[in-house]
Amino acid sequence: MVTFGGNNVGRNETIRAAFVAGILAIGAVASGEAIDERVDAHRDDAVALARDLFDYAELGYLENQSVDRLTTLLASNGFAIEREIADIPTAFLAEAGSGKPVIGILAEFDALPGLSQSPIPTRSPVVADAPGHACGHHLFGSASTTAAIAVAEWLEANGREGTVRVYGTPAEEGGSGKVYLTREGYFADVDIMLHWHPSSSNRAAPESSTSNKSGRFRFHGIAAHAAAAPHRGRSALDGVEAMNYMVNLMREHVPSDSRIHYVITDGGRAPNIVPEFAEVYYYVRNPDAEIVAALFERVVAAARGAVLGTETRMTYEVMHGNFPLLRNDTLAGLLHEEMTRIGGYKMNAQQIEFATTIRETLFGNLPPLSDTEVIQPSVFTQKMGSTDVGDVSWTVPTAGFGTATWVPGTPAHSWQAVAAGGMSIGHEGMMMAARVLAASAARLFEDEELLRRAWQEFEERRGANFEYEPLLGDRDPPLDYRL
Repeated sequence: MVTFGGNNVGRNETIRAAFVAGILAIGAVASGEAIDERVDAHRDDAVALARDLFDYAELGYLENQSVDRLTTLLASNGFAIEREIADIPTAFLAEAGSGKPVIGILAEFDALPGLSQSPIPTRSPVVADAPGHACGHHLFGSASTTAAIAVAEWLEANGREGTVRVYGTPAEEGGSGKVYLTREGYFADVDIMLHWHPSSSNRAAPESSTSNKSGRFRFHGIAAHAAAAPHRGRSALDGVEAMNYMVNLMREHVPSDSRIHYVITDGGRAPNIVPEFAEVYYYVRNPDAEIVAALFERVVAAARGAVLGTETRMTYEVMHGNFPLLRNDTLAGLLHEEMTRIGGYKMNAQQIEFATTIRETLFGNLPPLSDTEVIQPSVFTQKMGSTDVGDVSWTVPTAGFGTATWVPGTPAHSWQAVAAGGMSIGHEGMMMAARVLAASAARLFEDEELLRRAWQEFEERRGANFEYEPLLGDRDPPLDYRL
């Protein structure tokens, strides 16, 4: 028996399979349909779970009801639960089975601020300005949990050795929850990590993302009457605006695949008071983590220059940092093959009516509604967004996919995504994702050679001298970042 996780696979393995960008010819597995049936047997529980998480709509590091609901269901299905891992109240680990290999499945469940929406095709917040699941993490958490339960049943029914784990990872949206778990070594003995994400199409392919580092820059000035004694004041807002001006000039002199975004989160309280406090929140992105680190330091330098020019003071806090996804074509090929076998889904009349109404609110060239039935080609994509899954992928071979939980053409982080994700379109895509996760995990438990290929590619892509250092440094989890 070959042991895989925890750097136990050496570079002298005899298998030297070529990397491919499409489907890998890794053989059909008879267990596919059997485990599909196990997933489908849990459909009612999965939909009920997704609906509850949708209703909770809890922000990052505040997902207390969501975690209680998820862990209660997992425990009732025989999983051992460890709560509050990595000193995060809403992070958990759930495990079933025993021995090697260890297959992990990521589960997310945080919502986004200000995107509350009823599951209907017109803009209708449940509660004005309240959070909503505009990235579909309620579906993410439910599908991952459902898949893991089916895999645990399959392992026991077939008398197979192996461990399936669900990692409950909070605060993906700007909180970098997975980075803290990575930093604390919670993935060190995992052999393969699988994940998925809600989307407007069905796609499993090699991909990477941008690395990302963010920070809050807080300027402190001197308050004064803005009309009677402006010379006695020093404006913290001037510091923010001077910093922003210099960063905007800097955009001409950064790599073209970089992204820099900011919002002024506090610009003062009244126009007739020279602001004594102001704050700006920055994101810096690039596909290369080292470039992101260097660009962030240039942003810091601009802030320091603004301090000199405005006679203010400044402090800054690194809020989060994510590595780019490390692609793994071997695992992407597996996921694509299972997704192709399982297939997409055809919308019924009620869903088509809902989708048609939603699409009246969308812009641009939209794909056909029949895209829910289509499995997109498996072609490498460099995504410009960021995810804390990136850090996990530099620790253990990792791959993911997306399924059509939204009306084709719907952008993430929109009320339209919330609406579809809360009704049967979202649930269909969610169940499809659960089948792909479960079937792919079963293949990995059965195919030792596939594990070797994934690890060989992982080690070669990561490089012999790689040492993981989180971009967010040694800071504690920002448990209050959404308060």
